[in-house]
Amino acid sequence: MAEKAARIAKITRTTNETDITLELNIDGKGQSKIDTGIGFFDHMLTSFAKHGFFDLNVTVKGDLYVDCHHTIEDVGIVLGKAIKEAVGEKKAIKRFGNFFLPMDETLVMCAIDLSGRPYLVYDLTLQTERVGYFDTQMVKEFFYAVSYAAEMNLNLKQFSGENDHHIIEAAFKAFAKALDEATTYDRRLNGKVLSTKGTL
Repeated sequence: MAEKAARIAKITRTTNETDITLELNIDGKGQSKIDTGIGFFDHMLTSFAKHGFFDLNVTVKGDLYVDCHHTIEDVGIVLGKAIKEAVGEKKAIKRFGNFFLPMDETLVMCAIDLSGRPYLVYDLTLQTERVGYFDTQMVKEFFYAVSYAAEMNLNLKQFSGENDHHIIEAAFKAFAKALDEATTYDRRLNGKVLSTKGTL
């Protein structure tokens, strides 16, 4: 297989609520530099990069004096756009990815399809209002934003778990592993897109 072009995207998005710069390298080494102003969210994005072997740099200036909503949702939008841009025409990639992620008492599954059709199925049960300064309601909002901006089908399902920190972290790590699989090249495709339509 011929050497592939670097799959890197850098996106800047500025609104009255957030100012975000994000750089993503799909074919990275798991290195990251994250500063969103929300400690637990930084931890989740760092885990996403590490376990997906993505290089990810994120800096955010958000209206955290309001709450964390705009910052987390807008990072989801920008990350989704970066994923879409980095994978490009999706030639020769597996397209589908799934992973069961255990974390102590927790088991979460993530399955994705880089189909070009956005859809989120979210089945996580969280008990507390927040972890650190991260509102747990924002987990769904984040993954919704990612799925629609990246135009991917994203399914998250919790099979067990009681600790919200574990459940959320398992979801982020499972998403990373599933995306890593979906973006992996398959030599059998010979540079073509895995679709009967010939395009995604």
